[in-house]
Amino acid sequence: MSDEEARQSGGSSQAGVVTVSDVQELMRRKEEIEAQIKANYDVLESQKGIGMNEPLVDCEGYPRSDVDLYQVRTARHNIICLQNDHKAVMKQVEEALHQLHARDKEKQARDMAEAHKEAMSRKLGQSESQGPPRAFAKVNSISPGSPASIAGLQVDDEIVEFGSVNTQNFQSLHNIGSVVQHSEGPLNVTVIRRGEKHQLRLVPTRWAGKGLLGCNIIPLQR
Repeated sequence: MSDEEARQSGGSSQAGVVTVSDVQELMRRKEEIEAQIKANYDVLESQKGIGMNEPLVDCEGYPRSDVDLYQVRTARHNIICLQNDHKAVMKQVEEALHQLHARDKEKQARDMAEAHKEAMSRKLGQSESQGPPRAFAKVNSISPGSPASIAGLQVDDEIVEFGSVNTQNFQSLHNIGSVVQHSEGPLNVTVIRRGEKHQLRLVPTRWAGKGLLGCNIIPLQR
């Protein structure tokens, strides 16, 4: 196969959009060329192990009589041509894989953008249909220096979200206690304070006082 043939056979995949099938076809051609190169090296090996560079004349300058000169010259020529073809195919494989990778990244970015847009639209729709968030509990007291105080909680803060607990799934203060006991890091806490929503990060931890929070929370009438 010549360089021109390699270019022509690869032209269709380069002219249009590269597909996985195109890459598979290029890999098949690569394996075929490698098999042909090996077959020609086997021919040289059969001629007394002569390689690509050993002289074909004897010490007196006469053509060697112990090898088939035609076969050796033909095999050497084929190997050089096939190695050039192999180089061209490998370049096509590299370019095709690059195009596939770039297209996959673009598709992934588009999918993520669409998913984010859909999630924001759904969240906005839920917010509009549900109206302002409703609190399910209130902070009744806070001990100075406690984790709750450090997080920025204040007395009379109305709790809208406490970790995974919200208005929809809150049943009793045991829900909050369970979240605190099983927490492995900061908890996101959303409160309503004088009509404004505040996002806080509360880290339940042992301190000088009682409990892991250092505050008293009471449920609101629902």
